[in-house]
Amino acid sequence: MNSVPPKINAAGSRLPSFIMAITMSGIAVMVFFLNPATHKIYPACQFHQLTGLNCPGCGMTRAAYALLHGEFLTALHDNALFVFALATLAVRGGWFGWNQLSGRANGEFFPAKFLWPLLVVALVFTLLRNLPAGALLSP
Repeated sequence: MNSVPPKINAAGSRLPSFIMAITMSGIAVMVFFLNPATHKIYPACQFHQLTGLNCPGCGMTRAAYALLHGEFLTALHDNALFVFALATLAVRGGWFGWNQLSGRANGEFFPAKFLWPLLVVALVFTLLRNLPAGALLSP
């Protein structure tokens, strides 16, 4: 008897999405109530501690705190890359969800062809924010 086990269809499962939504909501609540500038609960940036330079993620938690409190310009100052990446992910997620509800075929949420351009953008952002002329991008 050589029977093949049934395939598991993970595409129809909503459990991973539910777990992600609960986790992100918990993180958002924590960041909303615990200001990163005053609470030492958040980890320090190891890259910044070692080099004194700002990495692409420096200021991201402060930017999230500012966005959750409606301070868009402060969030842009803390980490503009994070703000634009978050907006891009929201638009992509909305488009992806709309296609899902409409019954249209969805491709990958984040195609691999976007990885190199994203890396280039992060490197350019990092270089600019560490130059004297790019001090506006530094948190």
